[in-house]
Amino acid sequence: MELLKKLCEASGVAGREERIREIAKENLQSNADRITVDTLGNLIALKKAKSGGTEPARKVMLACHIDEIGFYVKHIDDKGFIRVVPLGGFDTRNLFARRVLIQGKRDVIGIMNPCGRPIHTLKEEDKKKTYEVDEFFVDVFMKPDEIKEVIRVGDPVTLVQPFYDHGEVVSGKAMDNRVAVWVGLNVMKNLGTDSFFDVYMVGAVQEEVGTRGAGPSCFGLDPDIGIAIDVTLACDTPGVEPDHAITRMGEGVAIKIMDSHSISHRGLVDSFIKTAESNKIPFQMEVLPRGGTDAGPMQRTGIGRPVITISVPCRYVHTVVESVHKKDLQGAVDLLTAWLKSPQEWS
Repeated sequence: MELLKKLCEASGVAGREERIREIAKENLQSNADRITVDTLGNLIALKKAKSGGTEPARKVMLACHIDEIGFYVKHIDDKGFIRVVPLGGFDTRNLFARRVLIQGKRDVIGIMNPCGRPIHTLKEEDKKKTYEVDEFFVDVFMKPDEIKEVIRVGDPVTLVQPFYDHGEVVSGKAMDNRVAVWVGLNVMKNLGTDSFFDVYMVGAVQEEVGTRGAGPSCFGLDPDIGIAIDVTLACDTPGVEPDHAITRMGEGVAIKIMDSHSISHRGLVDSFIKTAESNKIPFQMEVLPRGGTDAGPMQRTGIGRPVITISVPCRYVHTVVESVHKKDLQGAVDLLTAWLKSPQEWS
């Protein structure tokens, strides 16, 4: 779990994923035949198929987006308070009294809070107020002149939260989608020289602001199949009806049927089910009413291709305590490794 901890605790908002990209590159040096970075910043690592085939190997793209939700600095007022613009979907109830890291000329830690009075002096009707992101500010406890020497408009801001190992479960910020990076890196390692496909692991950028990175990289690679790796909702907690749980943490890797960005290719769904069953890998089926993954742009790029998403159930998505079960993490690695090591039919 040390690698996952390192990935999750590092900062990397959409458009500023360089720290995550470097961690992934370092871990791919001995497990990829070629590593490149395209003009958008997508990390592309190739693991070639085993030799001996009479025809060129088919190409599979594993899309593992590397960005996290966060902010950019948009304004610094004359008192030194900093305003931000969001990158990705935040529930502002989770933003009160949060430590944040600003990537300026050096890293600066600040406190995020909404504008207004403390609870001690609030009127009763004001205690029910809901806040928008633009009502929050960051206090770095520095003089305005000092701030402007270190921080400027456009600097990225991420929430700060230590990674924690609870035993069977790990929690922290940015499990969405450092989980996929961890899974992808372990799959590339496990394939060794036994891959049946040419596998391209793509650390895709800017997924959280509209799945922007995966499409151009897919256009350049033109894979035969696109597989997105991502987290999905595990709403198996009090207050949620069982039919709205989506998935259940600890009950296996999820094979996605659909979300609002893509419908998985039926042949691929059947093929992954068969692989899971034959290898005794616990799995569950996923139908996600809202949200999407990089499978969407891969499906629609160029002339299109069959796609599927393999998901890791995650509780408390888009908070700083996103939580995943170790068995589900390993299940995703095992399922993808087994599938990629064998000839597959998905028509």
